[in-house]
Parts: sequence; structure tokens; C-alpha cells
Amino acid sequence: MICLGIESTAHTFGIGILNDEKILSNEKSVYYPKKGSGIIPRDAAQHHVENAPTVLRNALENSKLKMEDINRIAFSRGPGLPQCLRVGAVFARTLAAKYDKPLFDVNHCVAHIEIGKMSTNSKDPVVLYLSGGNTQVIAFTGGRYRIFGEAMDNPIGNGLDILARGMGLDMPGGPKIEKIAKEGKYFPLPYVVKGMDLSFSGLVTEALKHYKQGKSKEDVAYSFQETCFAMLTEVTERAMAHTDKEEILLVGGVAANKRLQEMLNIMCEERGAKLFFVPMEYAGDNGTMIAWNGIVSNDPIKIEDSKINQKWRTDQVEINWM
Repeated sequence: MICLGIESTAHTFGIGILNDEKILSNEKSVYYPKKGSGIIPRDAAQHHVENAPTVLRNALENSKLKMEDINRIAFSRGPGLPQCLRVGAVFARTLAAKYDKPLFDVNHCVAHIEIGKMSTNSKDPVVLYLSGGNTQVIAFTGGRYRIFGEAMDNPIGNGLDILARGMGLDMPGGPKIEKIAKEGKYFPLPYVVKGMDLSFSGLVTEALKHYKQGKSKEDVAYSFQETCFAMLTEVTERAMAHTDKEEILLVGGVAANKRLQEMLNIMCEERGAKLFFVPMEYAGDNGTMIAWNGIVSNDPIKIEDSKINQKWRTDQVEINWM
């Protein structure tokens, strides 16, 4: 079984090709907004339109395959920016119709979880999913991935980007914040955990206020990271205790942050649990995770039923392969 997966939820247009045993190709093109601005959906979608044919050609060449060799096509149906989602959906429908291939719709969030499990061999983890658009604490129970806690406002990745832009750092903001935080010292910032949910917007505002009042970028970055990651570690540990699970899987673009990994690992060692984090290559958005979800999925979708779903939540997906 060979699946071609198409990712286009936000800044990345990616195509991955894999079979049941290994990844054959993982190609992408990333839209970068102008310095000082966030992602502009219209411009990101135009980037995807312009680069989709090249990404497909590179993916096929690197896998040494032709479209005729592909058995199924999968695409990110949601959640995401509607302008960007439509580009990937139209591209997937076109390929499916032209080459007479079955089409599979994939939830972007679930795909992050599944590529994390596949690449780390974790079995039944509490999942901490952190990206520009999502902050969720997730665990599988009752036939679905259930959300035990999430951001009530800005996701952590978006918060890192806002903070970075406010301090004049280049995008993406997370890696820049992580780098300068190594030279910083701690000062208190608001710690907002409400039950199992978290709030980051006020924390971002307060951090930027301190920066404008004269705190160094390094101190602001360090204090922001320490506070956010402590909040995330707290709710993740509570989810582990509630579900009685013994693994944590860290996925999404923010999963690459070494300080976050360190804090979670300390907590896991204290609980006798195991920590897994998705490899860097698959931490950010990519087509391979969509292709893998297309491999494990059981139910193809009709082209006429493949309208995008920009608000498709993780806990709305029936997991029919577990």
C-alpha cells in the first residue's frame, strides 16, 4: 500500500509518500510572512498554489515513483486556515479524479499524534500537542482521542510568535525565543491554569509590558518559557494521573523545544513514566503525517463529500483503526 499525503493547513504545503514499512519521500515548501507580521492567509494560499506542482514533482522523483504507482491519496481536511485548506483539498481531489485513486480525509491534529506514535513506537500515551494553532492535552479512550485540557485563548506556538514579533525577532518565533532564553534570568509572570485549561494571552501581554519597561529580551524569553512550560507540565501530569497512563508523547512544532523536553522528562522520571517526542523532521507540519494517517485509515471519502472543515476538532474524529 502506497499513500500520497498532502498538507496545507497553514504556512506549509507538504507532500509525503510512504508505504506500510517506510517513508519514501517528504517534501515541502514553507510560506514566510514579512518581518514583523503574522501569517496572511491569502498570501499563504497563493504560495501553496504556486508551489504545489513543484513539491509534487520533487516528492515523486525522490520516491522514484509515478502517480500511477500511488494506491491512495490523503489530504488535510481541517482544522486550519480555510484559504490554505482549500488549496490542498482541490489539489487532492484533482489528483484523485485524474488518476482514479481513492481519497482519504485526515484531521491535521490526529495526524500529528499518529506520526508521533509511529516514529517513536509509543503505545498508549498522554499526548501533549503544541503548535502555532493548537495547545491540547489528549488521551485515547472510548474510541476517540479525548481532550483533557487546552488553551482557552492563544495557543502556545502563536503566543511565542506574538512575543517574538513584539521584541523584533524573526519568524518563526519559537526557535528564536528558545535560543535567547538560554542567556536569561527569571522574573515572575502570571501563571494561569484553570482546572485543566490554560491561558497564554495575558501572559504574552505582561511579558511584552516588561520588555517595553526595560527588561532584556533574554530575561523576558527565559521567564516566558519557564512559566508556560511549567503550566503545561502541571496539566499533563494531572492527565497522566487521571488516565493512569505511563507514557507522554510530545508532538507539534513546539515539541522541538529542548527546555520543554527537559521539564517533562524530570516529571516523567519522578513518576516512573516514559517521555517520547516526535523527531524534528516530523514535529512541524508535513505531508508524511497525512500520508501515514491515510495508510491506517479504513474509510475513503467521496469527492463530493470532501468539503474542508476548518474547525474539525481532535475529539470529533472516530478512530476506526485502533
